[in-house]
Amino acid sequence: MTYGMAEPFAPLPLYAGHKPAAAAPPPARPAAHPTVTSRRTYAALDLGTNNCRLLIARPATTGFVVVDAFSRIVRLGEGLAATGKLSDAAMDRALAALSICSDKLRRRHVHIARSVATEACRQAVNGSDFVERVRRETGIALGVISAEEEARLAVLGCHVLLEPGNGPALVFDIGGGSTELVLIDASGPLPVVLDWYSAPWGVVSLTESEPCDAPDRDDRIAAYARMRARVRDSFANFAPRLPAFCSEAGPGRLLGTSGTVTTLASLHLGLSSYDRSAVDGLVVPAEAMRAISARLSALSPAERISLPCIGNERADLVVAGCAILDEILAIWPAHRLGVADRGIREGILRSLMSCDGIAK
Repeated sequence: MTYGMAEPFAPLPLYAGHKPAAAAPPPARPAAHPTVTSRRTYAALDLGTNNCRLLIARPATTGFVVVDAFSRIVRLGEGLAATGKLSDAAMDRALAALSICSDKLRRRHVHIARSVATEACRQAVNGSDFVERVRRETGIALGVISAEEEARLAVLGCHVLLEPGNGPALVFDIGGGSTELVLIDASGPLPVVLDWYSAPWGVVSLTESEPCDAPDRDDRIAAYARMRARVRDSFANFAPRLPAFCSEAGPGRLLGTSGTVTTLASLHLGLSSYDRSAVDGLVVPAEAMRAISARLSALSPAERISLPCIGNERADLVVAGCAILDEILAIWPAHRLGVADRGIREGILRSLMSCDGIAK
């Protein structure tokens, strides 16, 4: 398969047309047809720096059954790093998406909902004004949650996909404006947070601070190195708090939830279009993810756009996600990476249903 490169660059055997090396089997999945246990409908809305996502579900024997969903890239945090404010255009994009969510909430007769906003609204000087505008124009009451709560919800939503094993595990969520790292003890039915850290770099903020779209390949590679250095510096206070792994103990388990890891997993599988059922719960060799990241960092924006599962919407942001992932793998020496296409919204739903006393 060719990628239209300006100079010869042998394709890695990690894209379409190649069957990836066998990895450890993914964690057991729920039954294909869970039984709905309540007619009550619950909703979780997550407005992030890059995406607006909604999930509407009913309780079921295996957790919940999704009855409606919505996801749109809105780039609410676009320009935030430079101005400290949410731009008019970004707020308008987010409001258009939230209006659709509001319609879905009404049509589905939602029993109870929780709507949260994360890093962009935490950081913007006009974040509270925007939240009030959302309430006024859509009826959605956004709660701006802390980074710690964001990390907790992400873990609650995806921890079931952790590989079996002993010792602590690291769960991470690469967002648009920040990256959450959570060290957990997963030995019990519910994870226990041992330590957590919110790094100030996400795919939007890192891309705007260190663009990786130069015409020259060597310049792009240099920009990628600078991206990694920024992330490495931001991890400096957290890395020493992680357990040290010796060869006898083996590497730690690692689970990622973000558009970055699902996109790279899609490339690893050689998918022609995104398939959640193939990606959610996949376990990929860490070296394969590193190799794909290195490959993407050298490509031009046009070359990235041409790759399946990236396209226009992710082409300019995926490299920043790769830089963050590379540095996570540097401080947590896992042999494999678990991939989760679930996180904050699923964590919210589980919390709401648990508080209502009708979900496991």
